[in-house]
Amino acid sequence: MSEAADPAPQPPPGSDARVVVVTGASAGVGRAVARAFGARGASVALLARGRHGLERAAEEVRAAGGRAALPLEVDVADPEAVEAAAARVERELGPVDVWVNAAFTTVFAPAAEVTPQELKRATEVTYFGFVYGTQAALRRMRPRDRGTVVQVGSALAQRSVPLQAVYCGAKHAIQGYTASLRCELLHDRSRVRVTMAQLPGLNTPQFSWVRTRLPRHPRPVSPVYQPEVAARGVLYAADHPERREYWIGGSTVATLLAQRIAPGLLDRYLARTGYDSQQTDEPVDAARPANLWEPVDADPPHDHGAHGVFDDEAHPRSLQLWFSRHRRPLALGAAAAGTAAALADGLRRRSHR
Repeated sequence: MSEAADPAPQPPPGSDARVVVVTGASAGVGRAVARAFGARGASVALLARGRHGLERAAEEVRAAGGRAALPLEVDVADPEAVEAAAARVERELGPVDVWVNAAFTTVFAPAAEVTPQELKRATEVTYFGFVYGTQAALRRMRPRDRGTVVQVGSALAQRSVPLQAVYCGAKHAIQGYTASLRCELLHDRSRVRVTMAQLPGLNTPQFSWVRTRLPRHPRPVSPVYQPEVAARGVLYAADHPERREYWIGGSTVATLLAQRIAPGLLDRYLARTGYDSQQTDEPVDAARPANLWEPVDADPPHDHGAHGVFDDEAHPRSLQLWFSRHRRPLALGAAAAGTAAALADGLRRRSHR
């Protein structure tokens, strides 16, 4: 299946001139988000560790129509490197309008089998990387009193699953950090906005390079969506940051509603199904690479792109996302239909008097 970007939501007037920073932009969701902003004509700074993937991602941004693409090799777990990258972006591209935090790494394993070193490293990238990126953005946005930070989250930020304690813990932490920050911005009457996009299971390369101790190849929980679905949701969140968060994909909605209604029942369901549903039938290759400590695109040089190995089952669109983006006109339409029905019923009753 081609990785050509699906049509992105059209930006509000003037937003095609925005300067956008995307972390984790060399592959997966970050790659799809960077490409989608490029298709709008934005200037995109791409932050990630993998040089080869970054260069190819920058080429895609330019080919899609981006005004500029600035690839920067950055480990987001290094706050000084993130700050230096933000300063360079503003020197070369201009003031940052949108900052999208998407970089992460993790370990697939039972919680007791994760080493302290692995837990520390994954948390530094996945949680502190978001914090450092957000702080770098705020240092520039708050004095100007404008700008948007989009946190790329997950349904697992609110509903944990087995075998992903490292990732779920970091995403829960991001959720808590972002909620505190949102309150502070409201207190200060700041026009800087922060929002979060909660994603479903996605067909990204992470399942082929994540550190794992599972006996079989890791996989996303079905239904699986293409990363372009996530990208469209992230762009919509960047355009409409007044909402606290966005739930992207029908499975995200179902999971989060179930968590609110019957969390204990969901615990037992996931205990029974969560191991098999996160593994394929294929055994793990003992020689497979892992990107926990180093990027995996250098030796040999390889571009992993936005898509993983689950193209055959991944959905390219989400009906739920369409409804979410059009909920106001749908609500108005439903209200109008209700009013019309009430008027028709009133006329019918009068005609029978």
